[in-house]
Amino acid sequence: MNLKQKDRKGISKRRRRRRNLVKLYLAVFVLSVCFLSVLALKEKTKPEDREDNLITSLANIDSSIPEAEKLSDGSLDLQNLTSKDAMLSELTSGIAIGEKNSQDRVYPASLTKIMTAILAIEHTPDMNQTMTLPSDIFPDLYAQNASMAGFQPGEEVRFEDLLYGVLLPSGAECCLGFSDYIAGSESAFVDLMNEKAKELGMRNTHFCNSTGLHDEDHYTTVEDMSILLRYALKNEEFRTVFTSTSHSTQPTNQNPQGITFQSTMFKNLEDSRVTNGEILGGKTGYTQEAGLCLASLALVNNKEYILVTAGAGGTHQTRQFNILDAVNVYSQIGNLDGK
Repeated sequence: MNLKQKDRKGISKRRRRRRNLVKLYLAVFVLSVCFLSVLALKEKTKPEDREDNLITSLANIDSSIPEAEKLSDGSLDLQNLTSKDAMLSELTSGIAIGEKNSQDRVYPASLTKIMTAILAIEHTPDMNQTMTLPSDIFPDLYAQNASMAGFQPGEEVRFEDLLYGVLLPSGAECCLGFSDYIAGSESAFVDLMNEKAKELGMRNTHFCNSTGLHDEDHYTTVEDMSILLRYALKNEEFRTVFTSTSHSTQPTNQNPQGITFQSTMFKNLEDSRVTNGEILGGKTGYTQEAGLCLASLALVNNKEYILVTAGAGGTHQTRQFNILDAVNVYSQIGNLDGK
């Protein structure tokens, strides 16, 4: 082999070595990148981090659920109440905690007066003013044996006293007094009631009168009444009257000594205390068709709840099963929250 051939062969070997070195360097580089990537991925997903992330995620989910909603996972029982229909809600959030036939149509009886009262407040600029109760509203109320507050035809009455008369003794004459003053007639006032119901989303409610006297076309659901009560309790004046045990009216031309009203709920409630709480207020209702009804407010373990029930057996003369149901349910909440 001559010198020239040896040189060419040497050059060829050096070129192959360089190519091999380049390939080796590239392979090492790729392997290094892959190795570092695996380490990074492993670091991100190591067990303790995954556990911490899971705990954090669960904590975030748990804290986003209002306490009232978690309560529904306990042993709260509304199915064995004497009332056929019931809806229990946490007042602030409006979350339903328990229900029984809550979307079934019921006759609301005097729970109707919750709507009458809140509209009276919203449409009466000055509750210290007075009005004369029209004489022509009384004969029909007497004929239907409607519940009355005790005012007389032609009596000069303060609007504030009429308002207490609507909610505490469930006075039908007070409802018609407001109807006449605000809308000119009860039928026109009922239009306002149905408009308000629609505005509030009470989709299964239709009013025919301001008093709750029975009418086949006058109906609601306990779910809808819960919506109404929650709305009304946002009004401080309504809340004050709703939670009152009694009220004495100012002297009038017909009642010089005034009249003292008692809440139809509190006078039948021997003890307002429940387990870890207290019943703060309520509005009862009764007709033969509606049964015993109640819309109430309670404070249990520093949280407020509302309960609406309808269709309990009994009458005004029997045990007040609607009130007993409320004591039962609120005490259950106290027991569950207290665990």
